[in-house]
Amino acid sequence: MKKDTAVILKTEILAEGIHSMTLRTDIAETAKAGQFVSVCLNDRTRLLPRPISICSADAAEKTIRLVYRVQGSGTMQMSTWQKGDTVQLIGPLGKGFPTEEAGGKRVLLVGGGIGIPPLVFAAEQLLKEADGQKPCEIVFAAGYRSDDTYLLPEIEACARAVISTDDGSLGTAGTVLDAIRANGIDADLIFACGPKVMLRALKAYAEETGAVLYVSMEERMACGVGACLGCVTKTTATDSHSMVKNARVCTDGPVFSAEEVDLS
Repeated sequence: MKKDTAVILKTEILAEGIHSMTLRTDIAETAKAGQFVSVCLNDRTRLLPRPISICSADAAEKTIRLVYRVQGSGTMQMSTWQKGDTVQLIGPLGKGFPTEEAGGKRVLLVGGGIGIPPLVFAAEQLLKEADGQKPCEIVFAAGYRSDDTYLLPEIEACARAVISTDDGSLGTAGTVLDAIRANGIDADLIFACGPKVMLRALKAYAEETGAVLYVSMEERMACGVGACLGCVTKTTATDSHSMVKNARVCTDGPVFSAEEVDLS
């Protein structure tokens, strides 16, 4: 983890309310799929940084890409930044997906809404770890609200894409799990990020099929480094230090084995 002054190389609007930002930063050298950065705002009235998952990273070029939804004053400010601006980043933060477990297995990546970007990074990392050869047929199930399918070209470059939309305008009408079942997808290993209701359904699906599931939890964060305890999530086991069934998403996660967390 380090604090670095990053330079914005490119900004894009991918869909309504969905923005992309590519930055040059030393953080790219050690970033792993599932980790995030804390983005410091250039505004003294907003002291807390904004946690944003890493969508991709190129260690050689020292670049990372952040894809985020504008949903508050902080991300609204971020959406006004332009090429050439500098920004303070802290990262990489948190535990990522255990991509090293994927060798020789059928891998299913499941992203819902703004949970899609970290799974794009996971797909890219899986390919790199296999020296350019897929360790198996990687399937990426992505759930969108409508046919505004941001990051779909990046998904299709790495995996077989299976799409669901809430309004039925593209792919399977309904949830991402509906799309998985409709397409007869089987998997040994599942990485997922999205709303808790989606993760809860996937946990039941994994128990039904015998797949191993890892989930990236989405909780509101403040410090991002485990000090404030503002992002705790319920766990199934008692923590040996705190003696309660809680874990800090920012440092103990955001990626957990589905067996570790209480998704009820």
